[in-house]
Amino acid sequence: MFDFTQEDMTKYLDDYILPFAINFAMALVTYVIGKFVVKILVSAFGKLLAKSKYDEMLINFLKSIVNAVLMLFVIIAALSELGINTTSLAAILAAAGLAIGLSLQSSLQNFAAGVMLLVFRPFKKGDFVDAGGVAGSVKSIGVFTTIMNTPDNKEIIVPNGNIYGGNIINFSAKDTRRVDMKFGIGYGDDLLLAKKLLEEMVAADERVLAEPAPLVAVSELGDSSVNFVVRPWVNSADYWGVMFDFTQAVKLRFDSEGISIPFPQMDVHVHKEN
Repeated sequence: MFDFTQEDMTKYLDDYILPFAINFAMALVTYVIGKFVVKILVSAFGKLLAKSKYDEMLINFLKSIVNAVLMLFVIIAALSELGINTTSLAAILAAAGLAIGLSLQSSLQNFAAGVMLLVFRPFKKGDFVDAGGVAGSVKSIGVFTTIMNTPDNKEIIVPNGNIYGGNIINFSAKDTRRVDMKFGIGYGDDLLLAKKLLEEMVAADERVLAEPAPLVAVSELGDSSVNFVVRPWVNSADYWGVMFDFTQAVKLRFDSEGISIPFPQMDVHVHKEN
């Protein structure tokens, strides 16, 4: 058995216990104060971003990143108060971060694309877009994926890397859209009458905007029909309604006026040799 004298106990306390207790107390104070300061800095950072009118999801994400980085420094400072060699710890963390980054390369690509989408905001929640090979309404924009609802109400989760790496068509970005329609009549029909009817129908639709002015013009002499283009401008919300209603109305009006809408056909001429 070890025989500790009063002098040995006092020396042990002075050499080991008391320094460790002081270091532990300093580390605890450093951590508590550091955590408090980080909370204030992150809150101020969030308020600064909110004034810039950034997306709420982006603000929360950036706040979490800043909080994690600052807390890492606080923990390292607290560990250094305990006498731990933080230089080697930092090297270990860097090596671990590199290994994790290489193993999650595709996820990091989606992560970077998600940050870019949240920063530059080519679309927002509720917009109807064609992106990443999917057309639908944006339900939510995450850091790694974007969730869309298709017109037939299917939910599709699209990796952000697929979206940001390709073309993005935002059908909701503008308040107005041009409806492009094409109608054909037979070569034997009255071209001027058909054009007049189309112009009257466009003018009669209250959803068609006066500016920019709608266009009704002969676009081509096709193989079996004379083709018109009809291009009215409408509010984005009226796009599909105008297209569907106008297409039906043209068929009914042309039928009542005796104007044919020919189907593709080919005339074959046979020559006989004597």
